Amino acid sequence: MSTTSEAGHVTGTRDKDYNLIWFTEQCLSNALRLETYIQDAEREGDNELADFFRKAQHESRKGGEQGKDYLRKRLSA
Repeated sequence: MSTTSEAGHVTGTRDKDYNLIWFTEQCLSNALRLETYIQDAEREGDNELADFFRKAQHESRKGGEQGKDYLRKRLSA
């Protein structure tokens, strides 16, 4: 069975719940990864690229926070 078609039969987790957990984790993981990219760009003196990565990091953090809010609401219900 392909993991893309798994609808909770194997894991016991519905896709929408899994998707929200995955999304949140990926956003937060991406924010961490982008910190390395920012440091690399700064080390090379490329402030334009560092700023680009900072903006992307901000959006990843925002997505992570929104995902955590959704999880908090849904887990407390």
